Amino acid sequence: MMPGDSSMASLVQRIARQALVTFRNTPAVGDEASKSFLENHGKLRSLMSEVRAADLKLVPRRAEDGDAPPAQHPYHRGAPPVTYMHICETDQFSMGVFLLKSGASIPLHDHPGMHGVLKVMYGKVRISCFDRLERPGGGGDALPRAEMGALRRYVLRSTGEYTEESGPCVLSPDRDNLHQIDAVDGPTAFMDILAPPYDPDDGRDCHYYKVLPGNGVKDSEQTEEVVWLMEISQPPEFWCGGEPYPGPEVCL
Repeated sequence: MMPGDSSMASLVQRIARQALVTFRNTPAVGDEASKSFLENHGKLRSLMSEVRAADLKLVPRRAEDGDAPPAQHPYHRGAPPVTYMHICETDQFSMGVFLLKSGASIPLHDHPGMHGVLKVMYGKVRISCFDRLERPGGGGDALPRAEMGALRRYVLRSTGEYTEESGPCVLSPDRDNLHQIDAVDGPTAFMDILAPPYDPDDGRDCHYYKVLPGNGVKDSEQTEEVVWLMEISQPPEFWCGGEPYPGPEVCL
């Protein structure tokens, strides 16, 4: 195969190349996306819609394949509830596969200044998406001053279930940027692209949150549910292990 020949390239290779093109020039946070970016992002979503577990040589797992049933929670440290298969990474994006055991969750977390595309490979996930609600000027919030640094108002944008037949789930710096991902009815896996990758040294660390109970509000001007989120440390029941990626090699 010639270096520029995409006709023989694996689907995962074509996805990686499109991600590289798409995220080479991402719009700055708050800026309107260019026509070129939107077109390339559409091509990337289209390719991600096509990918299946077989394209990555993933064998769907069952709960009995060494997978703890939902009732056996929290998980012991010898068996991480979530594992990650690294496929590739550049300065522009990272690509890999997350695998969740039965009953596992990736807790509510953010993606500072990042874009993302997620596609389920097998099983089913429930994804709840949130965004920061900018407080109108001049309004006060009835919370103790000592808690204001840790508490923020967010909007619950959506909660939906996704399978391998679903289209990709997409996030951006200003839309659906926080999410929680839960395995539903057994083990599940999804392919994940983040652009740019997490990098604490460049202001892109991962922060975890919890929804304060009993605080959801809807009013006449707000059709989506408004909630208070509190930033927390990484939950002790969640940690992520690693395992080898079995699929086609990606060259960039």
